[in-house]
Amino acid sequence: MPVSVFDIFKIGIGPSSSHTMGPMTAALRFAQSLAAKLPEVGRLQIDLFGSLALAGRGHGTGDAVILGLLGEAPETVDPNAIPLLLAGVRTDRRLPLLGRHAVVFAEQSDLIFHYDQELPLHPNALRLTAYGAAAEVVATETYYSLGGGFVVTAHGFEHGTAAAVNLPFPYRSADELLAMARSHKLSFAAIARANEEARMPPVAVDAGLSRIWEAMQDCAKRGLAKEGLLPGGLGLLRRAHRHRLALDAAQADPLAALQWVNAVAFAVAEENAAGGRMVTAPTNGAAGVIPAVLHYLVRFVANIGRSEIFDFLLVAAAIGSLYKENASISGAAVGCQGEIGVACSMAAVGMAAALKGSNEQSENAAEIGMEHHLGLTCDPIGGLVQVPCIERNAIAAITAINACLMALRGDGKHLVSLDKVIATMRQTGADMQSKYKETSLGGLAVNLVAC
Repeated sequence: MPVSVFDIFKIGIGPSSSHTMGPMTAALRFAQSLAAKLPEVGRLQIDLFGSLALAGRGHGTGDAVILGLLGEAPETVDPNAIPLLLAGVRTDRRLPLLGRHAVVFAEQSDLIFHYDQELPLHPNALRLTAYGAAAEVVATETYYSLGGGFVVTAHGFEHGTAAAVNLPFPYRSADELLAMARSHKLSFAAIARANEEARMPPVAVDAGLSRIWEAMQDCAKRGLAKEGLLPGGLGLLRRAHRHRLALDAAQADPLAALQWVNAVAFAVAEENAAGGRMVTAPTNGAAGVIPAVLHYLVRFVANIGRSEIFDFLLVAAAIGSLYKENASISGAAVGCQGEIGVACSMAAVGMAAALKGSNEQSENAAEIGMEHHLGLTCDPIGGLVQVPCIERNAIAAITAINACLMALRGDGKHLVSLDKVIATMRQTGADMQSKYKETSLGGLAVNLVAC
């Protein structure tokens, strides 16, 4: 069953959808579940497992959990207020649950990184436990952060959590989507819109899509304007601003379009790396790909307006849903092919839809976008979403544009189907050694160690 465009694209904060937004959401849900029991709670314990432990410090996982327990949500927390909120907890050694019931919190003993333990259902796991005055357990829950900000409990992981929605066009594969589109003589965009309008009124769909696009643009503007070092200790300079200055100074640059793609991809990825406000697309680590391709269309292609942008987002999410449901969009589960690769595939199919390509050409664009990212590892240096992550956003955005152009020059017939490439991505992820899946235990992370 396809998930909503508003589940694939979430407004939140960086640097990671699975390691920041997911844990913050889980902690907020846990705190909210304690609302009627707050007076009974005297202490909290946070246990992080698998990739959440191994890459958690660089991704700010502990900070995210603290913020969630305070009552903050990824979509609404003020990034500028975060340092003060965290400093208050650490100075007072007390954590105000939901902002109103303070409990003792000693970070060294109450926030535990289990570097050598992984829970069986998913590499991204955290357990939250609330204790009473006599050290009795008031409540405990284990959550899994599945990538893209999606969070489930063990029960939800095994049985599903989605509320039943009677969609007019349910599909579980690209082949089913293509067949449905042929049968009803509809475009992918029309099918995706009809499914969204089964969930909410048309005006709400348009308002939500406008909000996503505005958030993407705002993130790019901030990233293009900022200079200086990114946080985290790698000494990495922001580069988007320099790309923008070079473009402003250039006279008739024949590569201006590609330079703009690079600049926007860098801007969004750098904002994410700095913990700024952005949109998961479908994850934080790959959040620069789709905005960069959209900006390319708006700036360099004629007749791209609100309708085409909305079609792009709807179709990109419709295909992103296939990856989420049939494989994974988590770097900790399948490597970076599940983040950057999926983002490239989504951007390619979205661009094809915006340019009025046929359904067959669009499916081909999505397939090309992923086929050439198969096997891509997730090996961030220092556990930071910076190297090689930022440059990968720009590379994947340009690849997405080329994948779309190749598909639009064909008739939609091709040897490898999108369903086959999704299955291959899932199998490749299963075969990939865990050290290459967002643990910072292999690849660049160990061959260029952060000092």
